[in-house]
Amino acid sequence: MSIDPTTTAVVLIEYQNDFTSDGGVLHGAVEGVMAKTGMLDKTQDVVDAARRAGATVMHAPITFHEGYNEISSHPYGILKGVVDGNAFVKGTWGAAIVDELTPQEGDIVIEGKRGLDTFASTNLDFILRSKGITTIALGGFLTNCCVESTMRSGYENGYQVITLNDCVAATSVEEHENALAYDYPMFSRPMSSAEFIGALEGS
Repeated sequence: MSIDPTTTAVVLIEYQNDFTSDGGVLHGAVEGVMAKTGMLDKTQDVVDAARRAGATVMHAPITFHEGYNEISSHPYGILKGVVDGNAFVKGTWGAAIVDELTPQEGDIVIEGKRGLDTFASTNLDFILRSKGITTIALGGFLTNCCVESTMRSGYENGYQVITLNDCVAATSVEEHENALAYDYPMFSRPMSSAEFIGALEGS
């Protein structure tokens, strides 16, 4: 399989210090899976290859203003954990994109992500369509939450969705592996980072 970089975007979901870095509010929850897959280093390899090939690199951080007025005053589930931990507050170190993946000239930062699905509260779809992008490759956090939600919407919206299965992490190995085994093949073309890079460079 070859991938046309001119119609491809790598979408990096929530590679922010609160997930990726020691001291981040939620880092302890994902650290084990990150270490098991080496996802941060592999994501850097994907991004470097995408830039070399001329593919679009997009960053999709989630941020909230202090007080979380953008969401329900009685959050539950995953967003309750974000609020209780005071995570992803706009302007803080925790909400910043990890240094290793700092956006570079030509990258696009998607703004307005407030929930799980990157398509839901942002202009991601508009940007993709206006750039003629038909393939999206997803990596980030969490395997079975924001990445999966974005994957499903991308599939429904008619994109060719690639999930980079060693560039994602969840709060447990079991949740991570369950999503990769059962959900990802239903709504995407799962690939390793090496397979994606090979397909991108072989086009």
